[in-house]
Amino acid sequence: MSRDTDEVNEAITGELRLMDPGVRVSQSLARQLLDPDFVEVGASGRRWTYEEMLTELPVMDGATGDGSRYKPSDMIGVVLAPGLVHLTYETTLGGDRARRSSIWRKRSPGARWQMYYHQATRIPPEGM
Repeated sequence: MSRDTDEVNEAITGELRLMDPGVRVSQSLARQLLDPDFVEVGASGRRWTYEEMLTELPVMDGATGDGSRYKPSDMIGVVLAPGLVHLTYETTLGGDRARRSSIWRKRSPGARWQMYYHQATRIPPEGM
C-alpha cells in the first residue's frame, strides 16, 4: 500500500474540491470530479447515482458559501492499483459527524482523477 504519493495527493485535492460550495453548486465543475459510473451510499443509507448526485448536489448540505461547510479530518489514502486510490477520513457538518470512504480512479494517463465511489456512515453523538 502506498501513502502520500502524487496519486493520493491528487485524489485528496479532488475530494476537498467536492466539499467546496462553489464546486457543489456547479454541475460543470462537479462533472469534472465525478466518474460517469459514480455511485454513493450516503449517511442516510440512500444510494445515489451519477445523475442523481449532479442534480441534487447544488441543494445539499454544504452547498452554500454562507452556510455550514464540511470540515474534514484525518484524511489518508492508499494506492490500491495503478489508477485507483482509496481515501478514508471523517467530516463534521454543523453538529453531525461521519466516517467517509472514497475510491478515486484515473482511467488513462493524462485523464483526470474522478470519484468513482463514496460511502458515508454517521457517527453517533456519543462518538462510538
